[in-house]
Amino acid sequence: MALLLHFDDEAALAGRIAAAAGMDCAPIERHRFPDGELRLRLPAALPPATVLLRGLQQPNEKLVELLLAARTARELGAARLALVAPYLAYMRQDIAFAPGEAVSQRIVGGFLAGLFDALLTVDPHLHRVATLAEAAPLAQARSLSAAPLLAQVVAAHRPGALLLGPDAESAQWVGAAAAAQGFAHAVCSKQRTGDRAVEIRLPDIVLRGRAVVLLDDVASSGHTLAHAAQQLHAAGAASVDVAVTHALFAGDALALIRDAGVGEVWSTDCIAHPSNAVSVAPLLAEALRALEGGYA
Repeated sequence: MALLLHFDDEAALAGRIAAAAGMDCAPIERHRFPDGELRLRLPAALPPATVLLRGLQQPNEKLVELLLAARTARELGAARLALVAPYLAYMRQDIAFAPGEAVSQRIVGGFLAGLFDALLTVDPHLHRVATLAEAAPLAQARSLSAAPLLAQVVAAHRPGALLLGPDAESAQWVGAAAAAQGFAHAVCSKQRTGDRAVEIRLPDIVLRGRAVVLLDDVASSGHTLAHAAQQLHAAGAASVDVAVTHALFAGDALALIRDAGVGEVWSTDCIAHPSNAVSVAPLLAEALRALEGGYA
């Protein structure tokens, strides 16, 4: 039987995945020395098929954890090693936008491919590449979507709502969610001039009196969602709510979108957050069972 390894801060999600997949799970002990270095301790013996759970929000230190944990897992018996990263960082920069820039997607994807035999993630922010395997060159690189799960939540709370993507990149998730529950949907256009500076143009459709749910893969700074919500209220929307896969909500992002008139905020448990309304554990468990190598 495969074993799911996890860190203490993701024990709840690990337990849900393990229960859904019918596998055991075990923690990785983590100690930080005064100088900032890390000491990890894994179970003394691992089965041939081992899975490591690590979401890569706030990723920089976690990438070092993956290096230490993956190499140690191999030494302890893991002949086949899979990474479940519900949130996959460093995917937005897939080209060099200026001379000398690091193409982080390619570098981090190659780093992960050198450590693991398989990779599962949920709604990665892929833009100019078609598949996850282009970013992380693994034979078993699987990108899953939580959009249908979010659609279930919206259907339960806002039946008949209009699903609206805040930008062109969100079209894939809005389309999948709309198809799952038969929602009407549309997409805004966005021009970004900085990390927290955006301009949003609403689609040319009737918005007055409608319940609108802004749906996207990730909420980070909150500025895109806040600008969209403000314009929707100005256009006469009856209500504006938000549904996102990844609830990053950096800094004051949640307060920012609340101040813009957003009512409910629903997210998945890819990232633990008070807004979590649906679990991706069954989705990830099913994908683990489908991997070659007996991971679940």
